[in-house]
Amino acid sequence: MSRKQRRAGAANLEAVAVEPNPSGLHRHRIVGVDALRGVALCMMFVYHFAFDLRFYGVIVADFEHDPFWLGFRALIVSSFMALVGVSLVLADRAGATTAHFWKRVGVIAACALAASAGSYFVFPRTFIYFGILHCIAVASVLAWPMVRQPRLALSIGIMVVLGGLLWSNAAFDARAWSWMGFTTIRPATEDYVPLAPWAGVVFIGIAAGHALARGAFRPLVPLAGMPTWLRWLGRHSLAVYMIHQPLLLGALWLAFGR
Repeated sequence: MSRKQRRAGAANLEAVAVEPNPSGLHRHRIVGVDALRGVALCMMFVYHFAFDLRFYGVIVADFEHDPFWLGFRALIVSSFMALVGVSLVLADRAGATTAHFWKRVGVIAACALAASAGSYFVFPRTFIYFGILHCIAVASVLAWPMVRQPRLALSIGIMVVLGGLLWSNAAFDARAWSWMGFTTIRPATEDYVPLAPWAGVVFIGIAAGHALARGAFRPLVPLAGMPTWLRWLGRHSLAVYMIHQPLLLGALWLAFGR
């Protein structure tokens, strides 16, 4: 990225609702992106709360086949994955180094392993071996080289999404390969977010991030008025993700599990 482009990027960041970031990496945060991530987290809370109620036998719900729950889950996962792509663009425009990128991926990967370990304790037969955090970590590595190529990223993203939705082969049904997608049956796991189609949404998010940047992020300006607590959730999304399920399961165990 040229010096002129970086100056333009900084001007764009200042043209919208922003707030200081004490971490020192980014001079400002795009408040609207935090708000969108907070909304995605709230939708996830609703989904997981209902899922946990079924786990304790309080409600009857078909998360595996009901079009409503399948569609709601797809909306949640799509929101998170697209925001990963947008965030990669923001990080690049803010001057994130390769070291910072790999540090962030390492943190996400460590959290993914922790999620696998925790789910094995609760669901030993259907533990999470490639859920949303696993997919975010791998997709981020795959998408990072395309972070400055929005048109190519969009093309790749569309192909990955269509391939994951339209093509399948029994060779990918084995756990060793199912993380890639293309399976003919859904694996027995509590959270399954394969690379195809979901990594494609990250690539599409890169294209969306560049489109927002070209428009000085103006479409996100109205989101700056959303509640502070919602933006706080989005700003700390990884930590919130890691603690919310233990808290939900623990609270419901106190209410219904004893």
